[in-house]
Amino acid sequence: MTYLLLTIFLNVLIFALFKLFPRYGVDNLQAIVVNYVTCVVTGSVFLGYIPFKTEHFSRPWFSWSLLMGAMFISIFNFIAFSIKKSSLTATTVANKLSLVIPVLFSVWLYDEAMNLPKMLGIFIAFPAVYLTTKTDEAQGQKNLLLPFLLFLASGALDTTVKYVEHHFLGEQHMQSVYLIHVFAMAACIGISVIAIQKWRHKIALHWRNVLAGVLLGVPNYFSIYFFVRLLNDDFLQSSAAIPVNNIGIVILSSVAAILFFKEQTTKQRIAGLCLSVLSILLLLYGDMKG
Repeated sequence: MTYLLLTIFLNVLIFALFKLFPRYGVDNLQAIVVNYVTCVVTGSVFLGYIPFKTEHFSRPWFSWSLLMGAMFISIFNFIAFSIKKSSLTATTVANKLSLVIPVLFSVWLYDEAMNLPKMLGIFIAFPAVYLTTKTDEAQGQKNLLLPFLLFLASGALDTTVKYVEHHFLGEQHMQSVYLIHVFAMAACIGISVIAIQKWRHKIALHWRNVLAGVLLGVPNYFSIYFFVRLLNDDFLQSSAAIPVNNIGIVILSSVAAILFFKEQTTKQRIAGLCLSVLSILLLLYGDMKG
């Protein structure tokens, strides 16, 4: 339960920081790159040493850390691109509904139990997330290709996290080592992109982006770390933990948006929150029965 609550809270904190960035003129790309550097430093301090060794190149999880690092920074920036070209609504819904992909893989690959309450909980999650995140925004609704690709990419990332955790990260120590390598890969890619843009005189570096990245990086590291710990914990099976986590983020994010960012409260959002709670209860009940 502790890992679940911490993962939800930290993800909502990240959401709140991204909401605040435009007010202070923060460049998202620069902040995201500094965020990954901060994740490497935070993880190393938390671990007690810098875990980069030549012997890690031969570890079976090393190639997965390269892949996931590339996926992390690509999806982060792809979300921003999709919002710009499509719509905030379609992007948010596609990102959150991707929970169905790792759930199906968990049942298929790891023989996790699937019963009627759990199936109902997953089914209700779709309208719950849609109603909770839907706004009156109409622009860009015709361009559904980007949200669809984001749906696949986000689902693939969560599935990859579960696969690596299941096969290679049984020890808590190795979970930290692996995550630091993932963040290091993402940081290297981001630094390369910024260096090229700076060389082409397309961006200007600013200290506020560094500060924003540091503020983002600490909760980001622990949000991923506790998510991996959640998947490795006996509290919930992955087929329940992943949707409960995603829906919990939607609920708390919506409450935070209403309370702190004065977003509009609508009947459909309230209905979505109620369905979200029902979905979580069904998933928890189904997991206990399984």
